Amino acid sequence: MIDVLVTRKQREAQGIYSFELTAIGESVMPSFSAGSHIDVHLPNGLVRQYSLCNHPDERHRYQIGVLLDPNSRGGSLCMHEAVSEGTQLRISEPRNLFPLEHEAAYSLLFAGGIGITPILCMAERLANAGKAFELHYCGRSAAGMAFVERLRESGFAASVHLHMDDGEAAQRLNTAQVLADANPTHHVYVCGPTGFMEHVLGTAREQGWQDAQLHREYFAVAQAGAADSASFEVQLASSGRCLQVPADRSVAEVLLDAGVDIPLSCEQGICGTCITRVLEGVPDHRDMFMTEAEHARNDQFTPCCSRAKSARLILDL
Repeated sequence: MIDVLVTRKQREAQGIYSFELTAIGESVMPSFSAGSHIDVHLPNGLVRQYSLCNHPDERHRYQIGVLLDPNSRGGSLCMHEAVSEGTQLRISEPRNLFPLEHEAAYSLLFAGGIGITPILCMAERLANAGKAFELHYCGRSAAGMAFVERLRESGFAASVHLHMDDGEAAQRLNTAQVLADANPTHHVYVCGPTGFMEHVLGTAREQGWQDAQLHREYFAVAQAGAADSASFEVQLASSGRCLQVPADRSVAEVLLDAGVDIPLSCEQGICGTCITRVLEGVPDHRDMFMTEAEHARNDQFTPCCSRAKSARLILDL
């Protein structure tokens, strides 16, 4: 864990602030790579993940961008209202679950809304390495698009394409056209709202892109209600102990209440922190972290959000 000070808080767009974090008592921060994120321990006790959006070569600071979610569960609201310049926070070292494929001959970067944060860092890295790429940044309106001036003033501005829903028809994103060349040496990266990401990824697959060429990072997943769930059992392989998981509780909640310590972070199935091995039974995968091929193996699942299709799951715990 790293104790940091918020040295700058700046409004970047409507509903979006950036935060500059520097280590307390240290001049150098742990290194990170494009696509990395950090866990931020908030003053209200919550832990949230935010992508780093400054240049990966910078070691004196981290920069994150935070959108105020109208349906905030307390994370973004706390960042906007309770965190200011001078606030001390505790963060994790950077982790990268959304890395660049450095051998790619060409990279297509797609950002929707606040999804620009990891994509911006990727563009900085690719440009610095002299790699060919193009960046497509989509938003409902210019007022809600962060870091636009930074993109326009960058050395790779010619590779940046801005698309506003309320703009002229000619500047709107034609996804099928951009993805028309499914060259096996090219790679696609996408981050943003779930609907936007599914559109880009679905179009890419229709155009012949293979899953190995498609890279994504979700910020949230659609929440299933109790009506979509049923109760089931989980059994701990080490002791044989069985625990009942009711329809309105997660496996993670039940395990923690029973004294079984499992690592948790996002609690939404997007970070992979809590992935647990499944020895028997069939999980009902509801995460957005693992690939379809990993889901099909049914040998691990995310207890923070996933459930069971079988009456019992035997876990490697």
